[in-house]
Amino acid sequence: MFINGEWTSAQGGETFSVTNPSNGQVVAQVPKGGRFETKQAIESAGEAFKSWSKLTAGERGKYLLKIRDLMHEYKDELAEIMSMEMGKPFKEAQGEVFFAASYLEWFAEEGRRIYGETIPASTPDKRLMVIRQPIGVVAAITPWNFPLAMMTRKIGPAMAAGCTGIVKPAKQSPISAIAFGKLVEMAGVPRGVVNVVTGDSGPISDEIFDNQVVKKISFTGSTEVGKLLVAKSASQLKRLSLELGGHAPFIVFDDADLEEAAAGAVASKFRNTGQTCVCANRIYVQRSVIEEFSKLFLEKTKALKVGNSLDSTVEVGPLVSRDGLSKVEEHVQDALDKGARLLCGGKRLKGELSNGLFYEPTILDEVTNEMLITNEETFGPVAPIIPFDTEEEVIQQANNTVYGLAAYFYTQNASRSVRVSEALEFGIIGMNDAIPTVAQAPFGGIKESGMGREGGHQGIDDYLEDKYLSMKIQTK
Repeated sequence: MFINGEWTSAQGGETFSVTNPSNGQVVAQVPKGGRFETKQAIESAGEAFKSWSKLTAGERGKYLLKIRDLMHEYKDELAEIMSMEMGKPFKEAQGEVFFAASYLEWFAEEGRRIYGETIPASTPDKRLMVIRQPIGVVAAITPWNFPLAMMTRKIGPAMAAGCTGIVKPAKQSPISAIAFGKLVEMAGVPRGVVNVVTGDSGPISDEIFDNQVVKKISFTGSTEVGKLLVAKSASQLKRLSLELGGHAPFIVFDDADLEEAAAGAVASKFRNTGQTCVCANRIYVQRSVIEEFSKLFLEKTKALKVGNSLDSTVEVGPLVSRDGLSKVEEHVQDALDKGARLLCGGKRLKGELSNGLFYEPTILDEVTNEMLITNEETFGPVAPIIPFDTEEEVIQQANNTVYGLAAYFYTQNASRSVRVSEALEFGIIGMNDAIPTVAQAPFGGIKESGMGREGGHQGIDDYLEDKYLSMKIQTK
């Protein structure tokens, strides 16, 4: 673990194993930290905050850009780590490295734009101002599916704002966070500004939420865990930003470019083997074009190469865990039992890939609202196709979920684009765009998909406090 600028084992030398889901082999033994190590990390971040917060935005930005440059330099090594620890296809993992680095670049510049304001006073002898200051020590609790990008999306704005903090990565993919700690060290970032603690979520999060030095927590994960964290934050009213679950609709209207829509559906659904919070979970197709769209979608899905994630030609890798694989199998079987039709896939891969957690890219049609797959997040390579007749009908179906993270639709009608984008109850809308996420735009959901935004100029707001200054002066 990386604590106060030094590499340290867990107290007692306890470790846990990280396993490659492509072949079941152990990749590494990682320190199993707990409350003791977390407290050390928080204390070091608190001490570092005193000087880091006093640096200019330009000085802090130079460190972020140095880490960005190192990420570019070591892109292959970082991609290999991701592929081995959580099964992301190597080519896709390379893309994540650059995506993660883009957040450091964006917030290095955004730190220079933390503007205050002056306010017209009510009397001649007063001057009113608002200044913005870093909130303090923060904690970033990151998921396994984007182990680098979710970390830089949190720690980048924190550092740019003048905050210091602790990163707690998921147990499935902690090595990427350790590697990031190495880059922080190589960049010469002052001791204690960034700390990495690995281990079980329970004791680490207990210390984070109990320790009064921590002022803000950013979490990406399930809605169920997010609700627990909201409750835990209540005793100290810690500030939270939460990016939680999703159940994204992907709508294809009859005036869409069907070739483009099919390509977009493949890109959204099967990216990271369907293990993203914003991937297409329910594919609604207007009845008059469903046959043509399904043919194109099926053709493109069958062309995807499945295999060991370290193979640079592979497009679909393994599921991250046996639990994830079991959930995919349950959703597919439930749909088939209730009348869905299997167009392709539908089973685990055998043969030379049987040691890994592989599931065939799968398409189901004749899917109905009574099936699990239309109501729960599958988090796997399964695409259900659902017919609809009218715009009003599909908007109602798309919004019929507690989630509100991302939604997509394809149409060539400008008026429909406005109507549908305004009617969909989701924080991110892709209009003829299956991959809308970029560093310069806000990412986040509504309803039970979370609170707060990451990325864009909004992404730095949760790391800042607004302080109002009222100054009485002598007018002569």
